[in-house]
Amino acid sequence: MIVKPSAEGLAASAQAATQKGPPPVHLWNPPFCGDIDMRIARDGTWFYQGSPIGRAPLVKLFSGILKREGGKYFLVTPVEKVGITVDDAPFVATDFDVDGAGRDQVLTFTTHVGDSVVAGEGHDIRVTRDATTGEPAPYIHIRAGLEALIDRKSFYRLVDLCVHEDYQGKDWFGVWSSGRFFPVIPSGDLT
Repeated sequence: MIVKPSAEGLAASAQAATQKGPPPVHLWNPPFCGDIDMRIARDGTWFYQGSPIGRAPLVKLFSGILKREGGKYFLVTPVEKVGITVDDAPFVATDFDVDGAGRDQVLTFTTHVGDSVVAGEGHDIRVTRDATTGEPAPYIHIRAGLEALIDRKSFYRLVDLCVHEDYQGKDWFGVWSSGRFFPVIPSGDLT
């Protein structure tokens, strides 16, 4: 008999697997059980069967078992793996703290599910631009190929910290964190 995956079953399996700390998702390689009607919207809202998941602890639990493979997103437990839809990035960075200044500053980002990362080695900031509108979309790497879209208010604060630097032989407007420079936009493109 084949059991169809459900959000409730995934939550129970994830809860059991995470009782001793962060789940070792990178070690789990269960069989693919199919797709589940779960979606993460661009604003970070999780939906199940078209309805928003309103329980923050459940969203946090699911976010801990999220995995990306080959450009697709999955919820993974030790015994099952189900595909979900992610509109943009699975997380949203809703704030950041600044310690220090200039080249010595350290930026610590916090996501809507409570993850915290320091921008630097292994946690790059990158900014893409819409080809038509030129609108920026800033991201920070959270873990294992999973990124957070940096929300608008945080991006505006980040831009206030940006400086002009020679980066890889070009003049860039960008930000420093943990001794690394992250380019935001070529200086010549600023209007």
